[in-house]
Amino acid sequence: MKILSALIAIGVLGLASGASAAEPSKESDRDQQQIIALTKEVQGQQTAIADNQKKIDEKLAAITEAIRLAKIYAGRGR
Repeated sequence: MKILSALIAIGVLGLASGASAAEPSKESDRDQQQIIALTKEVQGQQTAIADNQKKIDEKLAAITEAIRLAKIYAGRGR
């Protein structure tokens, strides 16, 4: 996640330094649109990561419960 943010920052700096002085408003507007698009993409990825983490946590809780029950039943058999 930090790598992606760093790459975005480097890209934005590269675009800003490569902008020509002849038409700064068009370049600036295009840069802002690209930044907005990248920001939306990153936000979507963060949402997907959060959803996946929630699913992982739910599955881990189910596995933990299954192990707990297995230990209880194994203890009764002795």
